[in-house]
Amino acid sequence: MRKVSWVVIVFFCSFTLLLIYPPSSVAKPIKVGIIDCYSGPAAVYGKDALNGFKLALKDINKKGVLGTKIEYSTRDTKFKVDIGLSMAKELVMRENVDILVGTINSAVALAVSNYVKGEKVPFFVWISKTEKITGEKGHRYVFSTGENTAMAGKAGGVALSRKPYIKYWIAGDDYEYGHAIGDAAWRNLKQLKPEVRMIGKSWWKVGEPDVIPYITSILGAKPDAVIFCTGGRSMTNILKAIKATGMAEKVPIWVHTATDHAVLKPLGPGAPEGVMGTMDYHFYYPDTQANRSFVQAFEAAYGSPPGFPAFHGYITAKFIAGAYKKAGSRNTENFIDAVEGLTVDSPGGRIEMRACDHQAVLPMYLGVTKKLSKYDFIISTGIETLSGNDVLPTCEEIMKARGK
Repeated sequence: MRKVSWVVIVFFCSFTLLLIYPPSSVAKPIKVGIIDCYSGPAAVYGKDALNGFKLALKDINKKGVLGTKIEYSTRDTKFKVDIGLSMAKELVMRENVDILVGTINSAVALAVSNYVKGEKVPFFVWISKTEKITGEKGHRYVFSTGENTAMAGKAGGVALSRKPYIKYWIAGDDYEYGHAIGDAAWRNLKQLKPEVRMIGKSWWKVGEPDVIPYITSILGAKPDAVIFCTGGRSMTNILKAIKATGMAEKVPIWVHTATDHAVLKPLGPGAPEGVMGTMDYHFYYPDTQANRSFVQAFEAAYGSPPGFPAFHGYITAKFIAGAYKKAGSRNTENFIDAVEGLTVDSPGGRIEMRACDHQAVLPMYLGVTKKLSKYDFIISTGIETLSGNDVLPTCEEIMKARGK
């Protein structure tokens, strides 16, 4: 009887503890669903961002977040809006993810942003650059941890306004990002230097394999300078074409992200020199201990230096973990309140998530592509720095764009 009694007591106590502390409430991981392009030319960016995210999680999960770990699942958007939106819905409805993250494609990002607004699921956009994400289409459940077209456009506008060029030609990918970066660059340039003139535009379909005929036409128009508005799938093609035609020796060119390592490294000697570019991260600049440590860890893990997507992926994980710790709970609304105004340490210094529009306040680096003996690939040189606050629209401008 005594043995039976002890068995009953132990069972009762164990059952009571399970009721008070159910395993799911203690051990259930925080689930992040990642939608990005993992096939085709744009995959280099998606994979780089994922690696940066994974590197940050490696350290974050050593201590854990709210007594658990952060896990992730990935889905390939194949750079298509319908597939990206479908993958987002699958992760939310079937995988029950707490947070969505992605993507390089601006049109996909906007579609998913509109979806999560109704579902009330936080969505961190880490590469896509259209300013609409945190501008006119922004809302409570979307955040951007990458620079946007408004920031890039202003940085480019500042750089070009200091040059003597008057006649411009704009050309690029005929989709959301291409037009957004073109509009932002021209808007800012025109504001800073009213006398500039647009003498022509060229738009090609995303992924166009042969852009040399466009370059031939542009050179024939004899512009003073050219603004190329190309994204992930076309960046390689346009830089190869610039190199093949010697275009940078004939006319000044500005391309946002043209100075990024993720773009230049795969091209090797096929990358052109003399192209102006803007970027919010370089593994060799700024030369600080924080950046050197990040680069060393990334190279040890993945065999090559990080590009800007890796930097974005890294700080995305930092913002997610930091917000949960600050909120002290897994409640979605508390989490969002905690992200607003949050600052995190990064390889580029302290980064703030601006509360008014959910846009990370990132510096912009202006430079020109050049081959140095120190590296076996082309880098950005003559770098000038513009602070995040110098290139961001004001909160008042953001609210006006949203009709508030």
